[in-house]
Amino acid sequence: MNQNLTIDDKNFLTKIAKKIIELKLVTPAIFFLEMAKPLNFIGSQTMVFFGPIVSAFVKTDGYYRAAELFESNVSVEFLISELERLGKNG
Repeated sequence: MNQNLTIDDKNFLTKIAKKIIELKLVTPAIFFLEMAKPLNFIGSQTMVFFGPIVSAFVKTDGYYRAAELFESNVSVEFLISELERLGKNG
């Protein structure tokens, strides 16, 4: 995947960060993302593998997009920085 994030990608990741903040899961999310960073590609491929099962229970509009974005370390780093930035303001 391209290492540069588009504006749409950043907006999508910011939306995810806001939802995590809304659910008050900032600290566990940052901890998990930092811990799983070396395995982000494997995790994204696992999301794709389980996609058909997940789609039976929830809307998958953003699911496959998230799987694609999480292939890149840049996306994970951006999400962590958004959680830290927005979490301080919220």
